[in-house]
Amino acid sequence: MSNQRKILRVLQFISYLEQKPPKAVQHLAELLETTDRTVYRYLDLIRECGFDLQKDKFNRFFLQTDQHAGVRFTSEEAAFLKQLVLTAGKQNKLKDAVLSKIYLASDLQISAAHLVNAKNGLIVERLAQAMANKEQVILKRYHSINSESISDRLVEPFGFTDNYHTVMAFEPSSGKNKTYHLDRITTVEFTNLSFAFEAQHEQQIPDAFGFSYSGVKYPLALDLTLKQYLLLKNQYPLIIPYVKYHAKKDRYELRMEVNSLEPVGRIEMGMNAQSE
Repeated sequence: MSNQRKILRVLQFISYLEQKPPKAVQHLAELLETTDRTVYRYLDLIRECGFDLQKDKFNRFFLQTDQHAGVRFTSEEAAFLKQLVLTAGKQNKLKDAVLSKIYLASDLQISAAHLVNAKNGLIVERLAQAMANKEQVILKRYHSINSESISDRLVEPFGFTDNYHTVMAFEPSSGKNKTYHLDRITTVEFTNLSFAFEAQHEQQIPDAFGFSYSGVKYPLALDLTLKQYLLLKNQYPLIIPYVKYHAKKDRYELRMEVNSLEPVGRIEMGMNAQSE
């Protein structure tokens, strides 16, 4: 099982334990489509990580959650969680401090509750199954903004990006690795055809503005007022590590590489509008 899928399964497990009524081990195993042994492992894990795990008189488990109200990720924890979620196949362990705060917002706006909800979606479930089985699928009636069209796409999915908003996949018809927005996929259809282009799969991790790498990187340099920085940070929180405050100029300097210059024009237009 991939690192991503393990993390999501733990998140889903925690979500089930927070929902009433309490649940027996066998019921949890059925919900997760796993074994009783795995469920006991997860129970031990979340107990060790500080969750208030309780058991009623019928040996059904549940979580007390009031004690976690108001807890926030530190910037370091949020960045680590993002690395875990976006990177497949690495041997990173989910640290206790991150897991114990996983439901709540951070400066990077990484919400575990969103991930759990996404995992419950049929589209994500089917894509994850196709990845595990290395099976080609058809993204039915995919709504493309670039081509302004609705069409079926035969792809080989191999990873998720951006908090599971998009899926990375190789498209045989174009011979390219692309990212597809999950909310633009109508449904996922299995083909029973194995991957034929696995050697050409290449992760398409998007930049801070959500654009995937297409072979060229562009330098971006913006000097922002405090108001501009706060507005931009709220819209694109992943820029935060690339911003430094310049005391002499009283400006916030954004210096980074991006995969597309398309958002730059919109950003500069917004900045000019704010200064008028």
